[in-house]
Amino acid sequence: MLLEKYNNEEALQAFRQVLDKNDAHPRALLGLARSQHFDYSSEAVTTALRALSINPNLVPARIFLARLFIELEQYADARHEVDLALEINPQSLEAMTLLAATHLLQRDRAAFEQIERRVLQTNPKYAHFYTLVADIAAQNRLYREAADFAATAVELDPQSWRGHGLLGMNLLRLGQMQAGRESLERSFEGDPYNVWIKNTLQLADTFGDYVEIEQGRFIVVIHGDEDALLRQYVHDLAIEAYAYFRQRYRHEPEGLIRIEFYPDHADFSVRTVGLAGVGLLGVCFGPVVAMDSPAARERGAFNWGSTLWHELAHVFHMSMTDNRVPRWFTEGLSVYEERLARSGWGADPDPEFLRAHLQGRLLPVSSLNNGFVRPSYPEQVVHSYYQASLVLEFIESRWGFDVVRDILDGYRHSFDADAVLLEHLELDYERLNADFDAYFRDRFASALAALGDLEEALPTPDPEQPPLATEVPANYFAQMRFANLMLEQDNFELAELFLLNAQQLFPQYAGDDSSYWLLAELYAKQQKWDQAERQLEQLVSINAEHYTAHRRLAELRARRNDHAGAVKVLRAANYIYPYDPEMHRQHAQHAANLDDWPSVVRARRALVALDPVDRAQAFYQLAYAYQRAGDRSSAREQILYALEIAPNYTLAQELLLSLHAAQESRE
Repeated sequence: MLLEKYNNEEALQAFRQVLDKNDAHPRALLGLARSQHFDYSSEAVTTALRALSINPNLVPARIFLARLFIELEQYADARHEVDLALEINPQSLEAMTLLAATHLLQRDRAAFEQIERRVLQTNPKYAHFYTLVADIAAQNRLYREAADFAATAVELDPQSWRGHGLLGMNLLRLGQMQAGRESLERSFEGDPYNVWIKNTLQLADTFGDYVEIEQGRFIVVIHGDEDALLRQYVHDLAIEAYAYFRQRYRHEPEGLIRIEFYPDHADFSVRTVGLAGVGLLGVCFGPVVAMDSPAARERGAFNWGSTLWHELAHVFHMSMTDNRVPRWFTEGLSVYEERLARSGWGADPDPEFLRAHLQGRLLPVSSLNNGFVRPSYPEQVVHSYYQASLVLEFIESRWGFDVVRDILDGYRHSFDADAVLLEHLELDYERLNADFDAYFRDRFASALAALGDLEEALPTPDPEQPPLATEVPANYFAQMRFANLMLEQDNFELAELFLLNAQQLFPQYAGDDSSYWLLAELYAKQQKWDQAERQLEQLVSINAEHYTAHRRLAELRARRNDHAGAVKVLRAANYIYPYDPEMHRQHAQHAANLDDWPSVVRARRALVALDPVDRAQAFYQLAYAYQRAGDRSSAREQILYALEIAPNYTLAQELLLSLHAAQESRE
């Protein structure tokens, strides 16, 4: 009862109390498995199997296990569990419903409808058939189908509060905001304990604080506090991404694309799954993209431009496949598209990722979905995103991108996703797994060799006796350990040597503790500006989330009057943290030196949006930029704002007079 009303903490305690008295209680084990599933734990499968090992005839456990396999997109395994359940209880409506769901997901509509008729003949008012299928459809990204099934459930039973809730949630996912809210309100009236519905309705109460504007192919929704700052950047990047994907995929999604930015991560989480705390940055429901705005995370925690590019890639993948693309494939392809779009965007390898490969924890291609849905160790989801992108990189490098498009088209028309992939690659999974592993080992050969020894087995530095470079093994961790020791002792010569060695061993890593960052700081201390700049250039080309590195690189380029280079890196920094007035001010100054007045306008508009102390001056500078860009109408509008704040502002008065004079001369 507690679990049904979403109180998993107390439900878990209750199950454990039973298991403390009898650790072989099959129904308590099933309850524990359900509780683990509630918390997205991979242990749910193991616990359910343990319950079945004690009582193989426990039908609810078979049904639960089948549901887990469906989430993993392992439909044959799910059907096997359902068949076993129906052997035990041929009249189990829930087992029949899951069997129907597997047929639906594999595009066998005739088999689905046959089971549907059988269920309704047994119980003509069994609305749970449609709510369960709707829930499964939504979990497999079939949001339109989910809304249709939920609508059928409430037609069959107007008091199916679960049906009303599923209908509302999926209508919101499809961008039908008013209709979705009405269904949620009806659901909550009947079941005020549903935390998903309650949270989503509370979020809906804040929608009046957002500005929603239709621009071209997009409906952009941004909180009123951020709209003036972010909208133009969001829209421009969305246009660029759309044009790129339209050409690359030779496809154009139908209808408008809704893009929602949430400045509070809890609100984004609720929009995504109805609960706060989800670890995602963005989500795509097909025609609707929702994501954190840069305000939702600490500075440098993510790159919002890269995330938006990722989610818009999903829009195309889902449109091309009718939302029937395996999770690992679309996630890998979207991360791969990030990495192609800009230097440093998308994931990159860190020591733990490559160590996971050396320890055999990375999954083979044939099992990659498991890493997204039920991870077995804390970092596995992040590792799976990057690993999947490498699989797509491998596919394009060997077969070309035409094959990727053909696979996506195959997913749209086929009921067997595995067969589609393997037929187009002309491989079986054993060969695909082996070939990708060989590609992986070749791509990271030097780094894998340099990370091969366990860190605990490395020599411990002696702070009293500086080591000879030849005494330190060619191991990344060893080189970094001695480098940090030398930095602590201000032995810059040896520190530089060890850092350069580490960089050669693992050149793909550019985190905060990487050789690139430490060398850049070391060279800056020694005023070796050219060398510091080169290290920062390499760092940001790999790591597009390091805001401080971007700012310092811009400063170093400015030292040698490389205004174009400074503008380029500051534009990249804007995708990390657009709330820094000094970043926009420097951008405006460098762009002005290049006579790039449209860029100056954009930077000055951002400064106005950030509500500076001297607003009159900010409006004046924006007006001047507009004038130099040839937009006298906007210049006049902004200068009037400046004079409204400071009527005696001499520079503003002079600019207004010059604008009037220019207007009169044209007349």
